[in-house]
Amino acid sequence: MMRTTVTLDDDVAAQLEREARRTGKGFKQAINETLRAGFAAQRRAAAIPPYVVEARALGVRPELDYANVTELLEVAEGPDHR
Repeated sequence: MMRTTVTLDDDVAAQLEREARRTGKGFKQAINETLRAGFAAQRRAAAIPPYVVEARALGVRPELDYANVTELLEVAEGPDHR
């Protein structure tokens, strides 16, 4: 066990005090459990592979004017797109 001094922001200290009261545990135990949970969450998040979107060619329809959004919406969604 290591003894150290840590300066906590007021909001963090208040949350830890509430957690200690809620669980009936000591402040030190609340700090240790909260840190362990945070470290575990970071490890789980790091283990999730990033979602990768693979681009694919959709083709270009030469009859469409891609600078005209209104026309594109009408072709895609019909004349009642509004």
